[in-house]
Amino acid sequence: MWFKNLQIYRLPVPWDMSAERLEEQLAKKPFHPCGSQDMESRGWLSPLGNEVLVHAIGGQFLICLGFEHRLLPSAVVKQEADERAEELAEQQGYKLGRKQMKELREQVTQELLPRAFTRRRRMFAWIDPINGWLFVDAASQSKAEDVLEQLRHTLDSLPLTLLRTELSPTSAMAGWLAGSEPPEGFTIDQDCELRSVAEDKAAVRYVRHPLEGEEVKGHLEAGKLPTRLALTFDDRISFVLTEKLEIKRLDFLDIVRDQIGDGDKDDAEALFNAEFALMTGELAHLLPAVVAALGGEIAATAQEGHMPSAELPRLQALKPVEQAVETDDPPF
Repeated sequence: MWFKNLQIYRLPVPWDMSAERLEEQLAKKPFHPCGSQDMESRGWLSPLGNEVLVHAIGGQFLICLGFEHRLLPSAVVKQEADERAEELAEQQGYKLGRKQMKELREQVTQELLPRAFTRRRRMFAWIDPINGWLFVDAASQSKAEDVLEQLRHTLDSLPLTLLRTELSPTSAMAGWLAGSEPPEGFTIDQDCELRSVAEDKAAVRYVRHPLEGEEVKGHLEAGKLPTRLALTFDDRISFVLTEKLEIKRLDFLDIVRDQIGDGDKDDAEALFNAEFALMTGELAHLLPAVVAALGGEIAATAQEGHMPSAELPRLQALKPVEQAVETDDPPF
């Protein structure tokens, strides 16, 4: 149980939610497979594969949202509908109109759906009610929104806010690269992306390349800003920090993983618990350090407090310009 990415959200400190009450509320919307006419189904699953929807270890909660999606490509529906339309045209002596074609496609979809293959996936979220954090293991904020939306529909209240820091990640990363001085406890690794804020959106990506030379500084002086930077914290965790304050490519190094005892490795549940406990313990040190490196946290204003999760993407767009540089995921 090791997260690969962190989409970070704030809860009240502490959040008044017990594992038992959270379990009770998640049980209202459990996962069920797709019905014969459902394109998609989603609901809460047990993270450990048993009947417990909230896996609680050391005051930390792990929850899991399950998805099932029917694989029925629109091209398949169109092909079948077109073939039937040709047959009907021959019988009737004239082609089907637009309304008739739409009805035919809907009929074909209903007939093919029960026979379509399904694909399942899971998405995990970690809740730290003591320190007021919610983390989703998702590669993007849009994917994390699936979990937040389901939580919003499931819980009586979800008082989420965005994590906001005094320094935007972009400006902080630019300072670290320009001065070749990472914040205390961190080292700069060899992966980075720099992107121009001009209309051309010119970008330079470094993969396994030293970043302390004049070449990188030259790009910064020319107006390119870092949109992601690989870092290592305390020689224990490596990750990529993005301009949206996402943590990606999380990798817990051997010094952390080796703490798991040999006995735990022979027991699937014990191994799961040990990894989750280790992961949350290590990240409990990393996250405050990241916030401190970005100048500290800005307290949520009264207007932003208790914001529904549907408002989060809109507020993200209101962050400083240098923090809103859009980019596709790089190969590194």
